[in-house]
Amino acid sequence: MIPKNGNRFWEEIRLKFQSFSRSPRQIPSDIALCLVFFTRLPLPVFDFRGRSLAAAIWAAPFAGLVVGLIGAIVFATAERFGLAMGPAAALALVATLFTTGCLHEDGLSDVADGFGGGKSRGRKLDIMRDSRIGTYGAAALALSLLIRWSALQEFTEPTQALFALVAAHAASRGVLGVFMHLLPPARSDGLSADAGTVSFETAIAGAVLGAIPLLLLGLGGAIVALVMLGLLFAAFRAVCLNQIDGQTGDTIGALQQLSEIAVLLVASVALS
Repeated sequence: MIPKNGNRFWEEIRLKFQSFSRSPRQIPSDIALCLVFFTRLPLPVFDFRGRSLAAAIWAAPFAGLVVGLIGAIVFATAERFGLAMGPAAALALVATLFTTGCLHEDGLSDVADGFGGGKSRGRKLDIMRDSRIGTYGAAALALSLLIRWSALQEFTEPTQALFALVAAHAASRGVLGVFMHLLPPARSDGLSADAGTVSFETAIAGAVLGAIPLLLLGLGGAIVALVMLGLLFAAFRAVCLNQIDGQTGDTIGALQQLSEIAVLLVASVALS
């Protein structure tokens, strides 16, 4: 028998997700908004009036799905033409970089420079806003590319690369809404502040959608990936609060990169 307070808890959860309901028009609009924001694909002009990134962020895993599929298609094509796994993995990685316009890589390098080189909160934020790449940023980018390539070249079948890329790109974008919900913007202007406030329901919806593709890694791989993502999320959240008292667009990009790397590493073990 469920206690009354337990019934009340589940009733509150049900009401929260009822408030998340989207109209048939809003769902494709939110997906399109995330595709426009997170990719550089040549898409038609959409009418986004009345919609914000904060409200649409639940659909970010769909953008990740598209990015992962593009990378997997390039990997499979390269393998079909006789390329070894190393070059095929490199081309797949290049395809994903061009698809996203290196949006998240830019955030990773800025965070590495800011957190590594700044002495005060204000100085860290100033460095992160600087478009120039410093030593920490260059090292972070090099390591990110090297680790991701190393993981991808472990796969011997295009299907393995497909599962890994789709899972990594979807899950790494599923955590972004939760991050934006739990941490306040570190500055009053900028991308994160302009995006608006992400509701609890929107954040959870995005996280669930991002977690589903992890099942492509097998049940064991999915569980390990979820644990790693949870630990990584908690650690990075603590670092951001300690360093700048919140989050910015750059930290959101850095979290995506770290999460993508984590899932690819798990996939390289679970699928190969």
